[in-house]
Amino acid sequence: MALLGSNITGEVGLRLLLCPLGSNIVVRTACCSVGIVLPIYRTFKAIERKDQDEQQRCLLYWAAYGSFSLLEVFSDRIISWLPFYYHLKFAFLVWLQFPSVDGAKHLYMCHLRPFLLQHQARIDRALGFAYGEMVKFICAHKEEIQFARTVFSKIVTSALPQGRRLIEDQSKTEDQSRTGDLSNSNDDSRSEDHSDSNNDNRSEDQSESIHDD
Repeated sequence: MALLGSNITGEVGLRLLLCPLGSNIVVRTACCSVGIVLPIYRTFKAIERKDQDEQQRCLLYWAAYGSFSLLEVFSDRIISWLPFYYHLKFAFLVWLQFPSVDGAKHLYMCHLRPFLLQHQARIDRALGFAYGEMVKFICAHKEEIQFARTVFSKIVTSALPQGRRLIEDQSKTEDQSRTGDLSNSNDDSRSEDHSDSNNDNRSEDQSESIHDD
């Protein structure tokens, strides 16, 4: 019975993957799982085990996957209507990670690396210019960015019960600090008035002693 159930499940899965009309959601989910979820876990395992070879393979895969995703942004709407497009994408993602083929390394060494080496100086200049402009923009709009950040954090935190408590606690602390500042300022003014009155009394005493002399 267990063997029969596994055969039925595998047959249904293959039919869903190979049916071009009713399986777009299934194939997209499979592409997301194979292309993103599994490599993330692989990268995590490589970092935790401190495996240098596996880390290099993960870096090669993410470089290849990032390049593919960049191209897909511009070509997805053009070729996504083609039959079996997502099936081919699924097969390509499997090819990138398959150990015996090592498609990510092949794609990097044969296509991505020569292109980046050829245009490295231009890319560095463009990135440097973009970074400088971004720093100038942030410095010029620092107050607006800080205001938007505080508003966004209040909106996010107010949506949660714990966030509301945090906002209430922050408002209470702000009120307490304000009252403390007011009390301190009142004390300072009182002490200044008291010192002024003492100084006046001393000057009067000195003037009276001079007149007596």
